[in-house]
Amino acid sequence: MSWNKENIHETVEKQRRFFRTGKTLDVSFRKRMLKEFSTAIRNHENDLQDALSSDLGRSEIEGYMCDVGATIAEINELASHVKRWARPELHYSGITCFPSVFTRVYKMPYGVTLVISPFNFPIYLSLVVVATSIAAGNTVILKTSSKSKACTEAMKTIISETFPEEYVTLIDGGHDVADMCLEERLDKIFYTGSPKVGVHIMEMAAKNLTPVALELGGETGNWCVVRKDADLKDAARKIAFFKMMNSGQICININQVAVASEIADDFLNELKEAFRKQIGESAIANPEYPHLISESAYNKCASEAEKYKDRIVYGGYGDASTFKYEPTLIYPVNIDEPIVMHELFNPLLPIVPYEDSKIDELMDTIAEREHGLSLYVFTKDMKWAKRVMSSQQYGGGCVNEVCLHLVAKGVPFNGTGHSGMGSYHGVWGFREFSHPSTVLFGSTKFNLSLREHPHTGKIGDRKKKLLKDLLK
Repeated sequence: MSWNKENIHETVEKQRRFFRTGKTLDVSFRKRMLKEFSTAIRNHENDLQDALSSDLGRSEIEGYMCDVGATIAEINELASHVKRWARPELHYSGITCFPSVFTRVYKMPYGVTLVISPFNFPIYLSLVVVATSIAAGNTVILKTSSKSKACTEAMKTIISETFPEEYVTLIDGGHDVADMCLEERLDKIFYTGSPKVGVHIMEMAAKNLTPVALELGGETGNWCVVRKDADLKDAARKIAFFKMMNSGQICININQVAVASEIADDFLNELKEAFRKQIGESAIANPEYPHLISESAYNKCASEAEKYKDRIVYGGYGDASTFKYEPTLIYPVNIDEPIVMHELFNPLLPIVPYEDSKIDELMDTIAEREHGLSLYVFTKDMKWAKRVMSSQQYGGGCVNEVCLHLVAKGVPFNGTGHSGMGSYHGVWGFREFSHPSTVLFGSTKFNLSLREHPHTGKIGDRKKKLLKDLLK
């Protein structure tokens, strides 16, 4: 189906009419739909794995761990807890509301929601957000990336088999189609992608005052700091694993490593060895190593590596026919060079040396730049680590670990500033896709005349004294 303004508008209106029937307000209906969604994904697991391999060259293990299995687990959690999360909250109204004693807060869905998903984790970052919106009681239009075509086709089958189009619809196409969706009067927009497009999304949403959640990569990248007291073998092992995952095409991936100059050589040796141990002598020849999403992404990566070819200490080779580019270490890199001033989204890894005694200056420089989506530190000094992680501004992160904060249960995933706004995962996503409506239940008896006129004279004086006593 070819999408245009007319059929997109018709889809939005169909979903609005379906929402107004009140069917999605029924929590048991939402729970049943989530369970059917989970079952459909399991039934099409092989199709999804094949699509991930086609679009990104992902191995079966990586595809299941990061996309398919993770999606099923998240949807199952939503189905298990949605009844409790959707329950209205009962609050004591306070003495100033007497004789109205109780106030309820209803968790209301927004209505028609638009989810715009990226190519890098095309299953997880599409279907989890769709499921979260369903859990909150909304209808969903999913606009997938035009770059991950095979995954879009697989998801299209799953969604069409599971949901009526007036409830959940997948729309494919390029940026022009996305703009057609954004021109519609929507009730909530959730976008995952780049800060540049995030600005455009907000501009379009502002025309209808549509609330927006943005999960962005961070304009100046995600920093990893390796102190001189760090366990270098452990740090190298984890950093190498993470940088190779999805060939670096991860919004929370390490963009650059700041390493204490006192141990920089030792760290580089450990990092090279970790790459060799995990992927072999040639990442390009290893079928488990993913490829970049497109020719343009490959050319961008190769072109940037060429600018720093005299400082490449590991890797630096690619295969234009397969879009594979090796994990590549560039050292030394100054903290103000262009390669550390933007998000890379590829397997290039600049290494920035600093003096460990000047760690506070380094952290100040990082803080002055646009807020990253993630921050990682490796050190044995827990006092310093806790101080840094509780004072820097970033989305989320780890101490002596990488990426696992993304899958930790019961906590939000989010960004701040140029790395985004809003949050999701579990109950946090449910809150993001619903708005709290406060309703006070009044009483027809024992109502006081305190708020009514007259407000002057002796009666006014008595009211004023009583108000001062009540509102302390």
